[in-house]
Amino acid sequence: MTAIHIFDGHNDLLSCLWHEQDSTGAGFFSGRDGDLDLEKCRAGGFAGGFFAVWVGNDSAHAPDPMATFRAFRAVDAGRATQETLGQIALLHRMAAARPDAIRLCRSVAEIAAARDAGAIAAVLHIEGCEGIDADLNALQVYHAAGLRSLGPVWSRPNIFGHGVPFNFPASPDTGPGLTEAGVRLVQECDRLGIVVDLSHLNEAGFWDVAKVSSKPLVATHSNAHAVCGSTRNLTDRQLAAIAESGGVVGLNFGCAFLRADGVKRSDTPATDALRHLDHLIDKLGESGVALGSDFDGTMIPDFIKDARGLPNLVKAMREAGYGETLIGKICWDNWQGLLGRVIG
Repeated sequence: MTAIHIFDGHNDLLSCLWHEQDSTGAGFFSGRDGDLDLEKCRAGGFAGGFFAVWVGNDSAHAPDPMATFRAFRAVDAGRATQETLGQIALLHRMAAARPDAIRLCRSVAEIAAARDAGAIAAVLHIEGCEGIDADLNALQVYHAAGLRSLGPVWSRPNIFGHGVPFNFPASPDTGPGLTEAGVRLVQECDRLGIVVDLSHLNEAGFWDVAKVSSKPLVATHSNAHAVCGSTRNLTDRQLAAIAESGGVVGLNFGCAFLRADGVKRSDTPATDALRHLDHLIDKLGESGVALGSDFDGTMIPDFIKDARGLPNLVKAMREAGYGETLIGKICWDNWQGLLGRVIG
């Protein structure tokens, strides 16, 4: 069996480095107390993914924004812009300092070239667009800086729409959908070739994107609501729409989104992840399912723990009877296919 390369749908490394006041990303290269660093990525086969820019909550004092499940208030746009620019600049500094280790990629060809060179392929993503103005001027600048994916909202309201709160058990249908500015944002993303991530949108916002966008529907780090009834997970009706569009869902490793009881416990077993994968494959087909770990952004099950543990998930898939072709699709190929259809 050949070594499996992992392309991951979501991580929060950049926001963690920002809050660690590591403006150069030195901790990533020399080792840090987190899910991702260079040594962990290389040990686990983590070869690329969506690197998220995320602005913390004004009212959150705990490092983990999911320490309590609740709705979050809107954040200050000025602070959000400053932090968004800072985190984008951080990724640029990291890629400039160590192109042998990490590269900012704007296309699937650049992702393939990075993997062939042994460098991690980083696709710039914004999770919650508080750092983008209603006129979308900042969007043009961020796109020029390499932005190729965004989620209009995180789990809080902003000028573009309404995020889904962290509740269990509950429906993701929690309020109104996209604003007029949100509709314009989706339309401009379609024009520019930017993935629109549905992972933190509430259900009304999901259906608004489905009506507005001509591109495949994507949830970079979400699971199946039928398996775990969290508001952050997708209903079968939503999964059907994603399948019809030729879209992709990345499996979120967060314990509270995997477990049928919705409890945030690190002893969550591999069988819980497999139940979601089985359900997603059933609803989306083998080309519609990928990985979206949420490394450095949530509690990861002990059987994975951090990027070094990714082979344990691959092993669990093999033991469950997933063939090498399907494993390759889930771990790498399906994200490349999706990105090829959206960003080129």
